[in-house]
Amino acid sequence: MALTEIDKNLLRRCLAEEPGAWKDFVDRFIGLFTHVIHHTAHARSIRATESDVDDLLSEVFLVLLANDYRVLRNFRGNSSLATYLTVISRRVVVKKMVERRMAEALGHVSTQSKLENIPEERTRQQQILEDQEEIQNMIKQLPPADAQIVEQYHLKGKSYQQISSDLDIPENSIGPTLSRARIRMRDTKPKTRSL
Repeated sequence: MALTEIDKNLLRRCLAEEPGAWKDFVDRFIGLFTHVIHHTAHARSIRATESDVDDLLSEVFLVLLANDYRVLRNFRGNSSLATYLTVISRRVVVKKMVERRMAEALGHVSTQSKLENIPEERTRQQQILEDQEEIQNMIKQLPPADAQIVEQYHLKGKSYQQISSDLDIPENSIGPTLSRARIRMRDTKPKTRSL
């Protein structure tokens, strides 16, 4: 489907930062982004709370606003704007869900809500960067074969079947390897001192 005149005009107004343009953009596409979040969560068997949806919507909008609307400026009109935004928002949501899954596996966050907020004293982005760095450092402590499995499962979000096929290992060996790796990574995790 081609770019409609309504969307073309809305995009032009947003990029020109006309008054009210961003509000119109949000009103037009927030339903689409919400649908993408629910669909992606359902496909990954994750229950997304209302708070989780709000957080993920914020992440999508931050990506769209970043670097002077770079994502919107990169749109070439080869599809409908809705199709383009669906792809962009799904990438953002999947990335955040994979990051959350890894943080849960390492015990960094509670599993009460799959996408629960990070502590208020730190910004979400700071915590994610720190977690990723810590995860990478912990993975380096693992034997190479185990590190490869952990990376495939937690960072790339692959299933046991995909990992088995990619790494040419028995599928039933993946679960025990991940369990051993989690224990080892928790044991090597630096202890925080209380004040």
